[in-house]
Amino acid sequence: MAVDVSKAVCQQLMESSTATLTSVLRLHGLKNTFMHGVAPLGPGMKMAGPAFTLRYIPAREDLDEIPMDNLKDVQRVGIEQVLDGAVFVIDARGQTSAGTMGSILAKRLQVRGAVGIVTDGAYRDTPTIVASGLPAYAAAMNAHTNKTIHHPSEIQVAVSCGEVAVFPGDIIVGDEEGVVVVPAHLAAEVAEAAAEMELKEAFLLEKISAGASIVGTYPPDEATLAEYEAWKSQR
Repeated sequence: MAVDVSKAVCQQLMESSTATLTSVLRLHGLKNTFMHGVAPLGPGMKMAGPAFTLRYIPAREDLDEIPMDNLKDVQRVGIEQVLDGAVFVIDARGQTSAGTMGSILAKRLQVRGAVGIVTDGAYRDTPTIVASGLPAYAAAMNAHTNKTIHHPSEIQVAVSCGEVAVFPGDIIVGDEEGVVVVPAHLAAEVAEAAAEMELKEAFLLEKISAGASIVGTYPPDEATLAEYEAWKSQR
């Protein structure tokens, strides 16, 4: 059953680092949630929203109509269906020898309300995408058009991106380190736990910066935990 995740929960998830989120997810037994080889195209990028997925298969010359029909091409159909607040996730099979989309399609997604785009492939027109302000994550940059090696096969199906399983509606969180996938049914719980972990680690970092040994501090012993609770109560 699909789980609707509020924008408030997405915002709270975005306030924690992907490192913290992966730590919290490990406590739920989920060890493969951070996309491998997928990085932000530019500095300061952050995003969080439900996944809208597109799956590419290898291109084959008899699959694509010429000229292309925007009402039939699966990628174009998906772009016109994407929902406000979504992250557009493209399964490119890790193939980076052509872009998965360029700046015009990325701009259309942005205008429709998408809060980010992610692929384990490449983008073309990357300088223009970065300049648009749309958070964009990829494994590479490549000026070749998508149909050089990709055929858009399906939308809103389970995909693999950066060697991580992504289901439609999973919450995709990106920061300057990369992208983590949070299952929708865990999103609210993970957001709360991550916020608490971020606060505790800020306290521990403050102690380490002041000269404290990691012994008894990281991980914290009972005395350090008591000190943390007192510190937190004064905030």
